[in-house]
Amino acid sequence: MNPIISLTVPAKAEYVDMVRLTLFGFANKLGFSYEEIEDMKVAVTEACTNVVLYAYSNQQPGSIAIRFEVGEEGLSIHIKDEGSSFKYEHSDHEHASLHDKELSEVTAGGLGIFMMHALMDRVEVLTERGTEVILTKLIGRKEEMA
Repeated sequence: MNPIISLTVPAKAEYVDMVRLTLFGFANKLGFSYEEIEDMKVAVTEACTNVVLYAYSNQQPGSIAIRFEVGEEGLSIHIKDEGSSFKYEHSDHEHASLHDKELSEVTAGGLGIFMMHALMDRVEVLTERGTEVILTKLIGRKEEMA
């Protein structure tokens, strides 16, 4: 059975640290390097911050459901809210560049998604009921690429 850790925190900035601490402990136990863990922490912080800032803006305070799931390929981190969804247009962020754009051309929230793609091996965004961001970091990817 693959390990799964779940937690639900209020969608408030002061609780994002709890998510980061849980991620650190779990990813460290799985053998990820310090650099990989730091990359994951930044990506998860971006996803959680998007929930805090945008998902429940005109509603009662909501929550963020986090699920850390180990699969054969690596660690997947699900960040889910039940707030307002947004229209996510998938583009090839993996090969995207900001070099040909002025900062004023980058849309709000666009840098967060861009950073998630830059730091993680796989990023999925589901916007059917609320929003769910699934961030995946593959195990042993560096060795395979060498």
